[in-house]
Amino acid sequence: MNRLLPFFVLILIAAFAFSCKGPQTTKQKPTPEGDATFKLDTVLRGLEDAPWGLEFLPDGSMLITLRGGVLLRHKAGKTDTITGLLPIRVEGQGGLLDVKLHPQYAQNGWIYFSYSAPSSEGDSKGNTAIMRARLQGNKLVDQQQLFKGTPDSQKAHHYGCRIAFDKDNFMFFSIGDRGDWDNAQMLTNHCGKIHRLRDDGTVPSDNPFVNTPGAMPSIWSYGHRNPQGLIIHPATGDMWETEHGPKGGDELNIVRKGLNYGWPKITYGIDYSGAVISADTAKAGMEQPVIYWRPSIGPCGQEYVSSDRYPDWKGGLLVGSLSFQYLHFVMLEGQKVVKQEKYFPGVGRVRCIKQSPDGYIYFSTDTGNIFRVK
Repeated sequence: MNRLLPFFVLILIAAFAFSCKGPQTTKQKPTPEGDATFKLDTVLRGLEDAPWGLEFLPDGSMLITLRGGVLLRHKAGKTDTITGLLPIRVEGQGGLLDVKLHPQYAQNGWIYFSYSAPSSEGDSKGNTAIMRARLQGNKLVDQQQLFKGTPDSQKAHHYGCRIAFDKDNFMFFSIGDRGDWDNAQMLTNHCGKIHRLRDDGTVPSDNPFVNTPGAMPSIWSYGHRNPQGLIIHPATGDMWETEHGPKGGDELNIVRKGLNYGWPKITYGIDYSGAVISADTAKAGMEQPVIYWRPSIGPCGQEYVSSDRYPDWKGGLLVGSLSFQYLHFVMLEGQKVVKQEKYFPGVGRVRCIKQSPDGYIYFSTDTGNIFRVK
């Protein structure tokens, strides 16, 4: 019996160390049996480019942004092309990105788009931009560019960019670090940040850095690498954000006003070369993720499930996985993650997830497919 004591001591030490961990990590593998209760309808297949954003109009039609710079409207088996977009820099990860209706769309008709806009010097440089417009037939009218990030960059990755509105009609959107790590810690540029504007593009007077000399007044939070998921919880008002880490260290965060989320000073990942980016995973004054994923799942798109059609998912988050090509489910209890599951392994690089007004979940993949879960 005495020979077993060191073994039990080691178990107790390991259990204690696990209980003292900060954010959670997952190394779960996809389980094909996890989707046994669900089926997929194919809504569209083989679109010419990655469907990056999905949004539903009041008449039941679906707006689809293709990263290659094309806007579509689909209803009852018919797909039309919508014209009238502003100039877009289509290169690498850039192009036409998210689409979102104003919360009072029925009254004002505004539709918001994120995209990579070319520099005034030409297409060789650009950064993330936000525009709004109204839909008239198959054409956008009243186009307005509300925001353009600075500085322009020749790099063609880490644009962000998801859009979310809160209950007071403030618009939040994400911009990645544009491939320059240090941007995320500098308040003097727009990159590696979550931003907050009024719905007309003006800056609210209570933004956290409005009175900070040299800071970009639209900044809401900073220290982000490449946020590709952004939603506001309909009941609590919490802003949930997913972002890509480097090799490992993808994060699920609750974003709060004025806080620093650490990139690249702290990270749970390493460089793709294997080099250490930072020896630190935590520092004073920098926020910890609610959970992190290692290895990286490539989280893209995010939706809160409120529909009664999916009782097992209701109250949780759905997150797309680019790296492992499945739908990732995260069950919440308040601000804690209590369960994670994987669905539809091998379905493709999941880019966007959207709950329709009639309660169905739709999602798109980079292979040009759009599915409905039933």
